[in-house]
Amino acid sequence: MEIKTLTFFSNYFNHHQKALCDEWYALLGDGFTFVETEPIEGFRSTMGWGKEDVPPYVIKTYVSDEIRQKALKLGRDSDLVVMGTAPEIYIEERLELNKITFRYSERPLKEGLIKFFIPRLTKKYLHLHVRNRRKNIYVLAASAYTAWDYRMMLNSYPGKCYKFGYFPEHKKYDVKKLMDRKSIAADRETGHADMPTILWAGRMLRLKRPDLLVKAAKILRDKGYAFRIVFVGEGKERKRVQMYSIMNGLSDIISFVDFMSPDEIREKMADSKIYVMTSNFLEGWGSVIYEALNAGCATVVSHAPGAAPWLVRNERTGLIFKNGSVESLAQQLQKLLDDPSLCVRYGTAAYNQMAKLWNPQVAAKNVLILADDLTEGRKCSIQHGPCSRAKILKNGWYPGGKK
Repeated sequence: MEIKTLTFFSNYFNHHQKALCDEWYALLGDGFTFVETEPIEGFRSTMGWGKEDVPPYVIKTYVSDEIRQKALKLGRDSDLVVMGTAPEIYIEERLELNKITFRYSERPLKEGLIKFFIPRLTKKYLHLHVRNRRKNIYVLAASAYTAWDYRMMLNSYPGKCYKFGYFPEHKKYDVKKLMDRKSIAADRETGHADMPTILWAGRMLRLKRPDLLVKAAKILRDKGYAFRIVFVGEGKERKRVQMYSIMNGLSDIISFVDFMSPDEIREKMADSKIYVMTSNFLEGWGSVIYEALNAGCATVVSHAPGAAPWLVRNERTGLIFKNGSVESLAQQLQKLLDDPSLCVRYGTAAYNQMAKLWNPQVAAKNVLILADDLTEGRKCSIQHGPCSRAKILKNGWYPGGKK
């Protein structure tokens, strides 16, 4: 069945969704609608979220009852619905009609299986997922661990999970010029074109584990390596990380910058040779991984965020370290400091991978292809990247550096 109308429901419209939605709008025109069901949170608006111009395809249900009724009709009648974080009422009638629906989902049990045994949440999960397991509903997984979590939840979506994620704007670069830009930036900021700049950006919260990077920096500094680190962001952990830096004599190589807008951070990534992402399993996806790879950074990531297993091919497009391990992070960073050419090799491969496979244009087209495959009773025809089959992956998959 050719998909002519697609409605995407989510809590609010933001820069992580805009590029994907723009591609759906380019493909479907007025057949595409984004339904925003609540205003953006205050703390996110202070970080630059929600500053985008509102495209013509966005409607806001909280503005009027007329728009809310329109959204309910779209939920029932559209050829395809992609259901993000939004009230289930918008697809209740659709599910009764057994019309094809994609649930856009991070991992539901990132805090652990204990969540499934909290009575209030058990009732919710049974209602949303378990009771619909045999209906025409599939999962666009925004985490490599989503399929495993749903299997743990009484096998809610058996064989019905497909790779997806979040798709910020894909920035186009001449990759050679991009690598040169990083050396020019290092020379401008440090006086040494070969000086590696290690970037970390985000809210400085405990789940983001910024402390791992500053502790790894001490190990590497004590071994005599030269580098500089830039932390961008604020949060409860910042004072602790700054204090550790001062007490261990690292303040000459580590700097702290307040929040930047999403666009400013991406420019900073394009100037940086190495990007480090240290979050634990409470990080659902990790869009900064996508952005850093797109910026041609040699990206070093914890194995815990949902994006890591799919986007970072260890020792090809970046390096993966064991979640929570300072020693593992230091070892992976040391490889890049021992052989600076790896920054260019991994960064170039990372950019090319994102340009070819993991970007909003490919993702938008693949959703329509997958929907057509499923409605026509065919197996998924997509072999790699967005909308290919998501295999079961458990938390403990990290094998010590090799994938």
